[in-house]
Amino acid sequence: MIPMFRSSADLFAELNRMQSLLDQVFPAPAASSIRSAAAAGFPVLNVGSTPAAIEVQALAPGLDPSKLEITVDRGLLVIAGERASQLPPEGERVSVYANERFSGSFRRVVSLPEDADPARVDASYRDGVLRVTVAKRASSQPRRIEVN
Repeated sequence: MIPMFRSSADLFAELNRMQSLLDQVFPAPAASSIRSAAAAGFPVLNVGSTPAAIEVQALAPGLDPSKLEITVDRGLLVIAGERASQLPPEGERVSVYANERFSGSFRRVVSLPEDADPARVDASYRDGVLRVTVAKRASSQPRRIEVN
């Protein structure tokens, strides 16, 4: 006889398994705008805007800022680089029980809105956070018109 009710742990495990299968068959669409949700990756990104600029924060501790490559081309902001592994070299007698920190090459792409000015991009790296500011075009800024 097949039980009608399973424990909640079995049910959630089965739902997770089904979600994984669906994700494999129907992958999430690529980011199509600045507001798109992307799959988790490294570095984790926060993207927002102010009236004057688009602000991107990449939470990326342990990087060498001189090895970061930041480009803007055809409306896309690309952040690429590599984070070296902190694990001991192979061959040493060390056992690693957990390794959840990302290491290796990475590339993240952010689709910029039409009013982004690719000629006015600033980037800084401090305390493990890469901050990229893309100014908006002056023509997209609201301006006050005086009436005579």
